[in-house]
Amino acid sequence: MDRRKFMKSLGLGATGIFLMNSFSGIAKNPLITSNTKIKPITGSWIEFQHNTADEGKYWNQTLQTFTANDWREKIKEIREFGIEYLVLLEVADNGKVFYPSKLAPQIKYNCDDPLEAVMTAADEFGIKFFIGNDFWGDWRDQNKLFTDPDIFKIRVDSMEEVTKNYGHHKSFYGWYFPNESYLSPYFQEIFVTYLNKISKVARQITPDSVNIIAPYNVKGEKASDEKFIKQLDRMDIDIIAYQDGVGVNGCKAGEAGRYFEHLYRAHQKVGKSKIWADMEVFYFEDKTKGALCPADFPRILKQMEDISPFVERISIYQYTGIINKPNSKASVGHPGSTKLYTDYKNWYDKYIL
Repeated sequence: MDRRKFMKSLGLGATGIFLMNSFSGIAKNPLITSNTKIKPITGSWIEFQHNTADEGKYWNQTLQTFTANDWREKIKEIREFGIEYLVLLEVADNGKVFYPSKLAPQIKYNCDDPLEAVMTAADEFGIKFFIGNDFWGDWRDQNKLFTDPDIFKIRVDSMEEVTKNYGHHKSFYGWYFPNESYLSPYFQEIFVTYLNKISKVARQITPDSVNIIAPYNVKGEKASDEKFIKQLDRMDIDIIAYQDGVGVNGCKAGEAGRYFEHLYRAHQKVGKSKIWADMEVFYFEDKTKGALCPADFPRILKQMEDISPFVERISIYQYTGIINKPNSKASVGHPGSTKLYTDYKNWYDKYIL
């Protein structure tokens, strides 16, 4: 997911600047008392390690210590939050893997097989799981990841290995292809070629898989253009979860909806891929860089209200490290993560249940 590159490249001001303008407290927010059509959060990305140490400051080291039981507790907690879908960001980081593999060295954590741990827990608690099929090279070298034949081969070999070792899990729902396209204003043609090639492989290996991507720079879209419509029609993908860009300061809360509306109309016209949101629930600790921290719930609620009319589901980046149940048995992440959990659940229990 090139959200990471996007995080590093954008610097449009702190998220907190927007918060000062209109959100002084949840109780006074009219959205909460009057709008019952806001879609709840039903999906999240999840990762074993964030690729940049500064952004993953509040969870990378803790995740390394997680046991299989810790992962079970965390998946249970995630399901209790209302999440039905999890998207594993990656099975590899620059050629090293997070699961026992014959293809590459394993990144050693306290849990011998974190992929088995999370999928077993997902089976138990009824979560559908997308598995990210990269990164088999440097995630920053996008063109190489799209085109290098050696990387493509080991990516396919890994998909076959993952299917052999984990395909029996009822939670195994499909694949996530994390080498993402930047909308500028269209999908990169090199990406469309790569996507269709890897989608063909996925359908051969796992014919029943449901597959997902998460493009970024939604603000740059020209979804009403015929070129975009034709690209969308050519793309072999089941779900497109567009990143809303609010966390990386690409859009303000309440702004992304206009772009999602254009994208929604394009999807309706083509009639193929489902449209989801990949909604960012974080802000940068140092305004435009640094650790990822949980945003205030009023901002997140504004994001939810803004995009809800135009998406089938709202998935977030991400529960792990950003949200924690108070007194969680597997707490990981920022100290403010419990307040976000409580604020969201108070709203959810009152207006969604």
